[in-house]
Amino acid sequence: MSQSNAPRRALVTGATGLLGSHLVERLRARGDGVRALVRASSDTTFLDELGVESSPGDLLDVASVERALDGVDVVYHCAAKVGDWGPWREFQVGGIDATRNLAEASARAGVARFVHVSSTSAYGHPRDREEPIVESHPLGENIWVLDYYTRSKVECERILWRMAEEGRLPLTVIRPSWIFGERDRTTIPRLIREFRWGRVSIVGKGDNPLSAVYAGVVADAAILAADDPGSKGEAYNITSHSPITQREFLDMLADAIGVPRVTWRYPSWYAFYGGFALELRERLLRNPKPPRVTRYGAWLLGRRLSYSTEKARRKLGWTPALTYRESLDRTVRWFLEDEAARVPHRRTPAMVAVRRALGGFRTARPAGPPSSPDSTPAASEREP
Repeated sequence: MSQSNAPRRALVTGATGLLGSHLVERLRARGDGVRALVRASSDTTFLDELGVESSPGDLLDVASVERALDGVDVVYHCAAKVGDWGPWREFQVGGIDATRNLAEASARAGVARFVHVSSTSAYGHPRDREEPIVESHPLGENIWVLDYYTRSKVECERILWRMAEEGRLPLTVIRPSWIFGERDRTTIPRLIREFRWGRVSIVGKGDNPLSAVYAGVVADAAILAADDPGSKGEAYNITSHSPITQREFLDMLADAIGVPRVTWRYPSWYAFYGGFALELRERLLRNPKPPRVTRYGAWLLGRRLSYSTEKARRKLGWTPALTYRESLDRTVRWFLEDEAARVPHRRTPAMVAVRRALGGFRTARPAGPPSSPDSTPAASEREP
């Protein structure tokens, strides 16, 4: 592996989000100049404290994108529509159109590297298998009906790989799995609340491999790939610190929060089809908010599927700097240090209040339907 250690000028999209904030933190720590393309309404306090230059604009506005690219060596494209809920147009505009605009402008600007943060969702939904999925696996396998998020991830990659094959874009792709860490606005704050309410459940037996990864170690991999001349035209799975099961991960998270470990389980098929039924109901009702349980959440937790990180370890020398327990402890500690501001408050559900009044949280519970108001699979958020 050959790397250039000279400070470079980077443009980061999605810099106020989970992965983007960890990325700019690391880039600034090593002395790189960082510019962030941010909406005028974005809170840039964290970026300002790091000395990041904010460039107001929008990925759909070509002029503002071109201004942000002026003098840039490397582009880290972390921005994306978060979550798997919404009409196709939101994914088309916020994902595909935005990515195409940035890539085309980057090609015209002649950037030295374009690092696109995709997702293992770009592989689609492969069937359960023992052999880990490697980067050469086909994209877009078994895309579900109404699965707009996965479809958009596949289309974004296809656009970028086509430009790379034409010699127009020096592309590197990072494919993380479910990302967690400080400044997460979706999964971890909700899980802290759900764990305290005793409403988290295991999907299946819990002995299946889980793909989850701390945002900081994904940022490390993205930087290593951008620095490596041999990584132009390459993709990397960045999906786990080490082998871990669903139950082991949830146990560590429960320990970090300081609540009883989960023992309530749903059959995988029950959680999946229950989530699908809820999705259909909410779409018929035109609800802008997603159901508490989705197909993807059930599949993410209960699948017997893993992704190989061997290529990144071998080619980039990537090794996660933190263990799972260290990462989860650090993440939860950050949220609890200022819980009022970082964990959105919600009124305690009636069933939880009744259960508390009758004797506290249960840790051993009978199985129930995924649509039960008294429990939810541990995660229904998307991978990035």
